Amino acid sequence: MKLSEGIEMKENKKQMWQAVKFTFFSVSAGAIQLGSFALLEIFIKDYWVPYLISLVLSILWNFTLNRRYTFKSAANVPIAMAKVFGFYLVFTPLSTYLGNMAEGYGVNDFVILIVTMLANFVLEFIFCKFVVYRGKEDTLKK
Repeated sequence: MKLSEGIEMKENKKQMWQAVKFTFFSVSAGAIQLGSFALLEIFIKDYWVPYLISLVLSILWNFTLNRRYTFKSAANVPIAMAKVFGFYLVFTPLSTYLGNMAEGYGVNDFVILIVTMLANFVLEFIFCKFVVYRGKEDTLKK
């Protein structure tokens, strides 16, 4: 085996492990989002208010865990958070608008939420990997 093949295999294994950790933390953030959304839905009947509150809670949880454990990044926290905020400046209005529209067509709120969460999961991983933590992975001192 060539040295470059060994390095490539190690990098592939690292990236796979990152995807697994990101998935695990996203599932935990999803549980927070689903739980807070369900609780808020009891008291607030408009889709968008519970959605936005539960989304913010899950973002904070997911950002904190993934910065520390998935990407192991010492990147400047305010700058990294500002980049994530930028992602959500696009994602949140679009998903809120589309979710509200779907609700108007009679789609169940929880179906809307799950589809939105799956889209968020994929897009956020890509954004974090290639924008937020690009060149700053594995820089956190233990």
